[in-house]
Amino acid sequence: MTEIRKKLSETTEFLKSRFKSEPLVGIILGSGLGTLVDHIEVDTKIPYQDIPHFPVSTVKGHSGKLVFGKIGSKSVVAMQG
Repeated sequence: MTEIRKKLSETTEFLKSRFKSEPLVGIILGSGLGTLVDHIEVDTKIPYQDIPHFPVSTVKGHSGKLVFGKIGSKSVVAMQG
């Protein structure tokens, strides 16, 4: 297994162990869209720095979290910051 695949596998396994259901929708919350998280029925929030091999947000004011939950009946994951 190449080093990149190994890192990707470690990241994937870490994330799978932290949420209940596989998200159907992924949302990237850019500047000004962070409050969309208020509309998510949050199950889990994971700071980027806790995720193996995941880049950390360096922008001031960006929270830098993956947010897993639901909007209505849809399972979502949002990149907040």
